[in-house]
Amino acid sequence: MTAPASAQDRWTTVENPQAMAHEGQRPPDNHVHTHWSWDTADSSTMRRACEKAVQLGLPAIAFTEHLDFTVWDPDDRATDEGLVERHASRHAEIDVEGYFAELEDVRGRFPELRILSGVETGEPHLFGSSVAAYLRDAPVDRILGSLHSLAKGGRLYGVGHLLWDDADGTMRRYLGELVDMIESSAVFQVLAHADFPRRYWPGGTHRYVEKDYEEEYRAVFRALARSGRALEINTTSPLASADQMRWFHEEGGEAVSFGSDAHTPSAVGQKFDLAVDVVKAAGFRPGRDRFDFWRR
Repeated sequence: MTAPASAQDRWTTVENPQAMAHEGQRPPDNHVHTHWSWDTADSSTMRRACEKAVQLGLPAIAFTEHLDFTVWDPDDRATDEGLVERHASRHAEIDVEGYFAELEDVRGRFPELRILSGVETGEPHLFGSSVAAYLRDAPVDRILGSLHSLAKGGRLYGVGHLLWDDADGTMRRYLGELVDMIESSAVFQVLAHADFPRRYWPGGTHRYVEKDYEEEYRAVFRALARSGRALEINTTSPLASADQMRWFHEEGGEAVSFGSDAHTPSAVGQKFDLAVDVVKAAGFRPGRDRFDFWRR
């Protein structure tokens, strides 16, 4: 089934004086998963996520399901690099027909909430041809770029698997790969969870020292700023510090997106008040309207 065309155009022309962003407004949640993602339970429906968003007073929600590949196109960079499989993969395809049917249902049920279609593209720089083919048939409003895995011996391994052998080396390699991903893939609008490996840090997240990787972070943020794209503050990951968000600001970053990375409805919008404080402290403010990214 071919999905409906992106609804973004019909929203950008809305004129509503009450929609102007202000200091007390919670931002949109631009990173939410439902049962259409391979790692999310059947009980995590769009309807329940929307109910939570309305309860919190969020202006918008984006359903960004995991777009990962276990079989890739001959024209993908992964093929050129000799990658043959994902290690211990549970990844599964998105049911496009089911996803868009449920999306249209909740758009009718929740007219007070802007509901965006979306995907979270895993390693988009390695799967450019496969991602493009998917989006031709299923265009969406919000595209996140994520790095969950790194190559080793012809396979892609989740970074959590690699940390136990060499946490410091894996983290530096991860951040370097993010620069490559940003510079070689233009398909995504938002860089998601820039320090994803921190979730799985050996001995606990409290042992992770963000400052040790400042120069590597700054290289990522410079590349992202040059591309004009947004950095996500992810509230499922251990929350990025004001220092990290300030580094992005100092490197020329223009926009910040808020994402809960919710895999259960109860996690939609989690810690957004704290995230707002962090982003403000770094020098960003609400954007052009209440649906926009926050901007410098």
